[in-house]
Amino acid sequence: MLTTEYVPGAPNWLDLGSPDTDASAAFYAAVFGWDFRSAGPEAGGYGFFQQDGKTVAGLGPLTEEGASPSWTVYFHTPDADATAKAVEQAGGRVRVAPADVFSFGRMAAFTDPTGADFAVWQPGGTSGLEAVGVPGSLSWAELYTSDAAAAKAFYGSVFSWRMTDVPMGPELTYTLLAPSGAGEEGSHGGLMQLPQENLDAGSTAEWHPYFEVSDCDATFAGATAAGATVLIPTTDAPGIGRFAMFLDPAGAPFAVIRTVMG
Repeated sequence: MLTTEYVPGAPNWLDLGSPDTDASAAFYAAVFGWDFRSAGPEAGGYGFFQQDGKTVAGLGPLTEEGASPSWTVYFHTPDADATAKAVEQAGGRVRVAPADVFSFGRMAAFTDPTGADFAVWQPGGTSGLEAVGVPGSLSWAELYTSDAAAAKAFYGSVFSWRMTDVPMGPELTYTLLAPSGAGEEGSHGGLMQLPQENLDAGSTAEWHPYFEVSDCDATFAGATAAGATVLIPTTDAPGIGRFAMFLDPAGAPFAVIRTVMG
C-alpha cells in the first residue's frame, strides 16, 4: 500500500499534462472534489490539485512536442542523475534530463524500452505528495505493457523492485511491484501484459494511476456525467476491491478503486 513515508522506488509524485488546464481542473473538481492552486506566475501554468489542504497531484500544460494528455507517475529516487544513467544503460530513453525544480527537488522524465513514459522525483524541500492511499488520492500505479518480460527486466534494473507474479487465469499473469526489501503488503503497483487484441487495436504501453474512492459506483456516475469516457465499467476484483477505468475529457487515462480493507 502507498504511504507518504517515501522510500526509493515508490511512487512519490503524480501530475497531469493537459491541453486545457482550466477544463481539467473543473473536471477533476467534479469527480473528486479537488481544489486547484496555482504554483505562481513563475511556474508556467503549473499548479496543484488539493484535497482538504493537502496536495494529491499536480497539473500543468503539455510542454513536450507531440505529447498527448496523460498522467505521469513519478518514482522516488535519491539521485536523479544516477537514475538517468541507469535508465539509459537498461535500454530506456531520457526525455527530460535531470533538472532542479526551484528548491522543491530534482526531476527527470523517461520512456521505458516498451514505450511507457514515467518520471522520477528526487526530494528537496518537497518530499512528494502530501496524501496517498486515502479517498481522493493516488492508491496504485499500474503499467500496461507491450512486453512484460522486457518491462520487468528494465524496472528491476533501474529501481530494484521486488516483483511477485500472480496468475490470473490460464493466459494472464499480474506482477505485483514493491520497493526493494518490501513484502506484498508494501506493493505500490502492478504490471500486466497487454493482450494481443489490444495491441492489434493500437494500444500502447502506459502507466495508469488509480485513485482511491469511498464509493466506486457514485464516482463512476459522477465521472461519466462530467464527460469521462468509460474504458472499463465498474467491476469487482475479488479480494481487491471495486474499480473502473476512464479517459478524462482530454483523453488521459485514469482509474478509480474502492479497495477492500482488512
